[in-house]
Amino acid sequence: GMHAVMLTWFLSLGLAAPPTVRIVHSGLACNIEEERYSERVYTIREGETLELTCLVTGHPRPQIRWTKTAGSASDRFQDSSVFNETLRISNIQRHQGGRYYCKAENGLGSPAIKSIRVDVYYLDDPIVTVHQSIGEAKEQFYYERTVFLRCVANSNPPVRYSWRRGQEVLLQGSDKGVEIYEPFFTQGETKILKLKNLRPQDYANYSCIASVRNVCSIPDKMVSFRLSNKTASPSIKLLVDDPIVVNPGEAITLVCVTTGGEPTPSLTWVRSAGVLPEKTVLNGGTLTIPAITSEDAGTYSCIANNNVGNPAKKSTNIIVRALKKGRFWITPDPYHKDDNIQIGREVKISCQVEAIPSEELTFSWFKNGRPLRSSERMVITQTDPDVSPGTTNLDIIDLKFTDFGTYTCVASLKGGGISDISIDVNISSSTVPPNLTVPQEKSPLVTREGDTIELQCQVTGKPKPIILWSRADKEVAMPDGAMQTESYDGILRIVNVSREMTGTYRCQTSQYNGFNVKPREALVQLIVQYPPAVEPTFLEIRQGQGRSITMSCRVLRAYPTRVLTYEWRLGSKLLRTGQFDVQDSTEYTVSSLSRDSYGIYNCNIINEAGAGRCSFLVTGKAYAPEFYYDTYNPLWQNRPRVYSYSLQWTQMNPDAVDRILAYRLGIRQAGQQRWWEQEITVNGNIQKGELITYNLTELIKPEAYEVRLTPITRFGEGDSTIRVIKYSGKKIFVYKEMREFHCGFEDGNICLFTQDDTDNFDWTKQSTATRDTKYTPNTGPNADRTGSKEGFYMYIETSRPRLEGEKARLVSPVFSVAPKNPYGATNTAYCFSFYYHMYGQHIGSLNVYLRLKGQTAIENPLWSSSGNKGQHWNQARVNINPPTSFQLIFEGIRGPGIEGDIAIDDVSIVEGECMKSDQPANNLRSGAVGTLAHIRLIPVIILMSVLSHQR
Repeated sequence: GMHAVMLTWFLSLGLAAPPTVRIVHSGLACNIEEERYSERVYTIREGETLELTCLVTGHPRPQIRWTKTAGSASDRFQDSSVFNETLRISNIQRHQGGRYYCKAENGLGSPAIKSIRVDVYYLDDPIVTVHQSIGEAKEQFYYERTVFLRCVANSNPPVRYSWRRGQEVLLQGSDKGVEIYEPFFTQGETKILKLKNLRPQDYANYSCIASVRNVCSIPDKMVSFRLSNKTASPSIKLLVDDPIVVNPGEAITLVCVTTGGEPTPSLTWVRSAGVLPEKTVLNGGTLTIPAITSEDAGTYSCIANNNVGNPAKKSTNIIVRALKKGRFWITPDPYHKDDNIQIGREVKISCQVEAIPSEELTFSWFKNGRPLRSSERMVITQTDPDVSPGTTNLDIIDLKFTDFGTYTCVASLKGGGISDISIDVNISSSTVPPNLTVPQEKSPLVTREGDTIELQCQVTGKPKPIILWSRADKEVAMPDGAMQTESYDGILRIVNVSREMTGTYRCQTSQYNGFNVKPREALVQLIVQYPPAVEPTFLEIRQGQGRSITMSCRVLRAYPTRVLTYEWRLGSKLLRTGQFDVQDSTEYTVSSLSRDSYGIYNCNIINEAGAGRCSFLVTGKAYAPEFYYDTYNPLWQNRPRVYSYSLQWTQMNPDAVDRILAYRLGIRQAGQQRWWEQEITVNGNIQKGELITYNLTELIKPEAYEVRLTPITRFGEGDSTIRVIKYSGKKIFVYKEMREFHCGFEDGNICLFTQDDTDNFDWTKQSTATRDTKYTPNTGPNADRTGSKEGFYMYIETSRPRLEGEKARLVSPVFSVAPKNPYGATNTAYCFSFYYHMYGQHIGSLNVYLRLKGQTAIENPLWSSSGNKGQHWNQARVNINPPTSFQLIFEGIRGPGIEGDIAIDDVSIVEGECMKSDQPANNLRSGAVGTLAHIRLIPVIILMSVLSHQR
């Protein structure tokens, strides 16, 4: 099972610590340069994994955040800060280079920030382009010409180029017909090879080698170009008309052929407006669109490139026929101020459609189904396309009764294949201009947020025009996003109404499908009610029993805003109701919390539209403990197969709720399901920032464990914290002699000695320098054993409230003994020694016991002393021959009064019997290092735990 050594409490005032940060890398770096001004640069090859870890100290545990500045704006790393120690970018790309910052803050001091620059190295394939000094001549391309070969490759760091002709390396000056130079105006390094007045030997295979000098083991890259007397820039032709006019649904094929160019050019198709349609089929220079739609219309270009001279480009325009959106309007006699149609006056009927291509559009007119020709009294015209495209007019100059009837205009496209649009217009004595009214009960309209609502304008008149809805009170878009919404029946339907839609809406007649007269309009008012929005919607309140809490619920917005009622409930129980008209919040106080007043309190604030709710979770749950990571928790081994671990934590907000009575400690091997649990009792109140230590023993090497810690109050369990502890074999300190233990109580863990929790009070660690000025005179030491005022020792404080006969017991860690000599009968002997200080007229007793493994109930007396021994340190030495693993126990017993402080220091255990007392004690250094070492078997090594946390 999991038993554990006793619990140790001690308070360290310097415990809370502001954060510190260091960045370490564990990814695939090529090299780390410490540049001047201590700037760190981390170079990495594109495509590798970047891994940076932020090592953080500080207590409470700081919040860690990785952020980035620089980099392009498109690299939105800022939006996705990483909130744990390790920043990992797999398959890193060039744009992800830049400066990365790790920031740690815990509310103490200023945040700690460190940064590192990440430089991503890459080398793209080089490209050679060939140019000619004189404009592309029509005759033979390279006759008596000067030719330039230019090599370009994107890279970081900058690339270096070298040129070869065949196998021969070309250098500046090695051939007077060849010049190698860097142009004045290019970015980065570009190496141009200039061949002056081509000679026969210049027709050859040229290679450009691009190199970044093997940084990040990026290999050089090479590209070749064969220059011949046939080398020529590309030329192409399109075997298609321009433009191509087609009907929707037709298949279309564009053919592009190469008519010149050496080496053979590559052909690509592009579309001027964005990408090629998804259904496009490409086959070399042939592009096919199986079933074309209006969206596929536009300019398509074929581009040929062979890196010689400039690319060739030819384009064609695809036009897809369409006829849509037929409309009409009636214009009464423009020379009279009357909107009505009257006998003897002029009336004009107009028809409009959208047509592609517009030049194919033709209109024909009919009256009662019979074709109409333009005449003196019936004038048919087509409006100037610039003024009103796709519009035809029929002017009836002098209206007679016989002109009443149905007029039809038919729009068609000459190319055929597209359905005609036919528009009927009735002219009769009942053809009257429109009127708009809003039904009495339809304005103002009251609705609730989330409902569906219909705003209604009744339109009369014949024909009934299209109605346009817009916002009358402000220049904002309609719910559908447009500034105006068309309606054929005068109804505006809004789904899922929101509070922003409150306001005045204007409906007005358009000329479309109606009269071309001054618009009629009407207004509709919409009122959107919504339930109160309140704060806080949720709040957790932690408080101990017997204390008071006040909860407050505030209204931020509500409509209607007046006469809000509120009700407070605990669970389903109604506590209080009321209403407010002026104030905007309500409070509820519990003056003394008891077991049954914990729970969820809801405050509902109610208006006609519904309720808003504030919820308060009132709980006595203790806050989570917080593990302390900044001490390398000593990890010690008392047997080859197991290790021990000193677990340390502080308690967050210990005074917020009832006193913590115990901690429930759960432990399980990583990857296992089941937790082993035990309770650690807590005596007294935990102070804020107090460091609590608990030693875990019998952990199996090299397993990692999950440890879960849950504070317990009389309310029940509080919030848990989990961390992982790992076994690690990193050495911190090694003793020369392998079989001894020395402890001068100098370290924070008092060498893993622990307080026995069966005793009445504790041993205290102290130095004379840190001793309370109110200490009792005439008792206790005036320095540690070595005479240092700063050095530490352990002592029992016998001032009040201690009583005579009370015991304080200090228990050593478990020591493993060396294996027995198979031939010898005796156990290994050890010399156990320590210094003690017993000065004062009321000194009680100091006893030392030996406890053997497997017999923990039996304690064997080893040494004892009582009474005043004077103002100095004395050494005690005892030979012990333990047959098995053992512990030592120091027991101090209070005497009859306050001048009775007993102290101990410099405990050591050394293999071999004690020397005679007239010789100096073996190897007892002054102020022996307060670190734990091990007896035998295992090298005496202190192990440090790797900082491994799980949050």
